[in-house]
This record gives sequence, structure tokens and C-alpha cells, in this order.
Amino acid sequence: MPSVVDTFKRPLRDLRISVTDKCNFRCPYCMPIEVYGDDYRFAPKSSVLTFEEIERLARLFVRAGIEKIRLTGGEPLLRRGLPDLIARLAAVPGLQDLTLTTNGWFLPQMAADLKRAGLRRITVSVDSLDDAVFGRMNGRGYSVARVLEGIEAARAAGLAPVKVNCVVKRGENEADIVALARHFRPLGVIVRYIEYMDVGNRNGWRREDVVAAKDIVARIHAEFPLEPAEPNYRGEVAARYRYRDGSGEIGVISSITQPFCGDCSRARLSTNGQLITCLFADQGADLLGPLRAGAPDADLLEAIAATWRKRTDRYSEERDFLNDLRTRKIEMYQIGG
Repeated sequence: MPSVVDTFKRPLRDLRISVTDKCNFRCPYCMPIEVYGDDYRFAPKSSVLTFEEIERLARLFVRAGIEKIRLTGGEPLLRRGLPDLIARLAAVPGLQDLTLTTNGWFLPQMAADLKRAGLRRITVSVDSLDDAVFGRMNGRGYSVARVLEGIEAARAAGLAPVKVNCVVKRGENEADIVALARHFRPLGVIVRYIEYMDVGNRNGWRREDVVAAKDIVARIHAEFPLEPAEPNYRGEVAARYRYRDGSGEIGVISSITQPFCGDCSRARLSTNGQLITCLFADQGADLLGPLRAGAPDADLLEAIAATWRKRTDRYSEERDFLNDLRTRKIEMYQIGG
């Protein structure tokens, strides 16, 4: 079928699949430990998509126009047998890119297996290189050393280009903006700085905690001169900047100060089989129920297409208005970033 477009003519191109809602970190901007303590009950196994179900839905999403799949969580490396799922997805005809976002904790021992299974690239979350700051921002007091070891393992395995995500929060890790660029630039690792966002309902988001994209770029430019770079494709999340000396690039994701809703081509499949059309959505369209009730591929494909065709999401462009009305959003750990 032709690529599906929504009410604003945005095509369906990217799919993020949450393979688990569990995570070993408790980052305050996603899963604050005050809410998600060690006794917190996550989704029961019976409600979680199996690998066979994920593969079947992925094949249908590709028929609807999906070109890239990113595996997310929670923490996706917690999903037992994950290389098997990667191998299944890597074999889907028409899929052009298969990648994964992780906190990196289990990456040292898993990077090679992920690559052998068919994973092409990887993104690792690193909010600070300072152990004290990193420990506060992961909510567990964990050291950054093991995550850096995981990045080296990913580079050695050929999961290139390796990217690093850093959520920048005022009063927490501004000092790491330049430090991360300084550390990763010689390694060919692309750092992507993310404005602190109002995802979910539990992170106590305030606009005054946001460090604007233009200020992030200015800080790096002062030490390592930058120049804008063209997007790799329509709908790319990060605005790209090249180092003028040719030593690589950075990216900045500016959902707060420079919304990019107009080109958004991303759908999300939650752990329990909900098709969600916006990171800030308050509900999704159920695919798990029809799937387990025996719906044929044609019906599931039409459900995917129909959900996307009626999509009107542009939350970041309407944030100030919608924040007065939208009192509940799906939590990020349930649908990935």
C-alpha cells in the first residue's frame, strides 16, 4: 500500500517499539524513584507483546511506510532474549534501519551479540561525565564508568555511528554540555543534547529548568566552532551542527523552544501493544486486543493506517495551551523517548 499520511500530510516513517517498561535506572525526568520504588509493579508478562507479535506488527508497519525501527524501553537490554528479536526484525523485508536506545549499563557484555543479531546502530544515554551528577540523574548513584565501557564495546562491535543522548536540565548538568563534546569528539561519537521535556506526569517539569537549544549550541561553539548541517532526512529529530574543523558533529533536540511537530513522522508501539502517535499523547489505539483475537493481517494493517490518517498531534507547538487542558499523559518509560 502507498505510504500513509496524517491530517497534516506527515508520512509514517519511523517506529519506536518499547520492548519492556522495566528499567534499572530511576532518572528523575522519566521514572523518579519516589514514585517508582523497588516494589513498583510494572506490566504483567501476559500483557506484554511477545517477539512473534512484535515481528508480525513490524512487518505490517513496514507495509504502511515504516523505514526505521528503534527499540526502546524502559531499558530494552533488560528484555530476555533480545538478540532473537533483533534477528527477527533485521530480516523484515523493506526495513532500512534498525537501532536501539539504552542506558548502557548492560552494554559491555551485550554489544557484540546485538551486532551479530543484526542491530545496525546504537544510542546510549549519558547525562554527565561527573559521577556525582550522573548518580543523581540516574537516581541510583551509579557510576558513569560502566556506561562508558559499554560505549567502547559498542564502538568495537561496529555499532556505528554510536550516538550519546544527554538531557540538559538547568541546575543539574549544564557544566557537562561542553565536557561531553570534548570527551566524545575525538572518538567520533555524536552527542545529542535534549532540552528537558514535560514527558509524562511525574517529573515536576518547569519551563525555567529548560536550557534552550540556542544556548547549548553557543556554549559548544565558543570552544569548538560549529556550523549548521543539513538534515539527513525529512523528520529528523535533532538539528545537526558540524564542527568546522571537520572532526564530527553534534545534534540538538529542541522540542520546547523550537518545536518540530510539522515534520514528525514517528509512531510508537507500547509494551502492551498500543499504537501511540505522539510522545505526549494521553492514549493510544489498541493493537494487542485485535491481534490476540485472531484479526487477519489486512485488518491490523487497516487499523494502523486508519489511526495514522486521523492523526492531528502537534503537542509541542500547542504546549502552553494544552498544558492547561491535558492533565494526564502516557509515561515515557511505557513508550520510550
